[in-house]
Amino acid sequence: MNPLCSRCNKVVYPTEKVNCLDKYWHKGCFSCEVCKMTLNMKNYKGFEKKPYCNAHYPKTSFTSVADTPENLRLKQQSKMQSQVLYKEEFEKSKGKGFSVVADTPELMRLKKTQDQISNIKYHEEFEKSRMGGEAPPQQPPPQQNTTSAYQPPAATQNYHYEPEPVRQAAAAPPPSAGKRYRAVYDYVAADTDEVSFQDGDVIMDVQQIDEGWMYGRVERTGQIGMLPANYVEAI
Repeated sequence: MNPLCSRCNKVVYPTEKVNCLDKYWHKGCFSCEVCKMTLNMKNYKGFEKKPYCNAHYPKTSFTSVADTPENLRLKQQSKMQSQVLYKEEFEKSKGKGFSVVADTPELMRLKKTQDQISNIKYHEEFEKSRMGGEAPPQQPPPQQNTTSAYQPPAATQNYHYEPEPVRQAAAAPPPSAGKRYRAVYDYVAADTDEVSFQDGDVIMDVQQIDEGWMYGRVERTGQIGMLPANYVEAI
């Protein structure tokens, strides 16, 4: 039995049948819903199982949703559910400890940088405390006990010279210290632990951190920090 045309509801015979959009059409009935222009399988556009031409194809647009009391209530309810789920996840993960972080090259480089900065701050604090600790020995305690010879000065001398080996051991540079490099390009520091320099600047006390980064002091500016290894050459 032959089907009916979706446009004129008449019988569609095989010689004039068009099967499209899950419906059957006469070739002359397969036209745009708006302008009635005859269409074919190459130039039609379907919308809600109806054929349209390119000019009259319905444009889909988004509608704005007003903040009605019902929408605000749903929004508040969703927010409260999110907070409840967050608290449940927090309680479940509580007490499980911290996850192990792999020692990637980037983390190792940051760790070395932090250690070097800590050493520098330690030297600064030690020098400040040393300069502040030299004032008390200038007082004349030997005049109070003339009969005890030089025992108090000896005690103060021991107290004064005991930190010297510790300071020298802490300030001793690694085997790679003392190397001098010359900058072959300009470089602007991208982080607080890096230094900026210009082409031709001399880098003092260079220490190799890894294949891509070094640590040293710019002779011209006195800045100390990290610098890229491919921006300098050994002198």
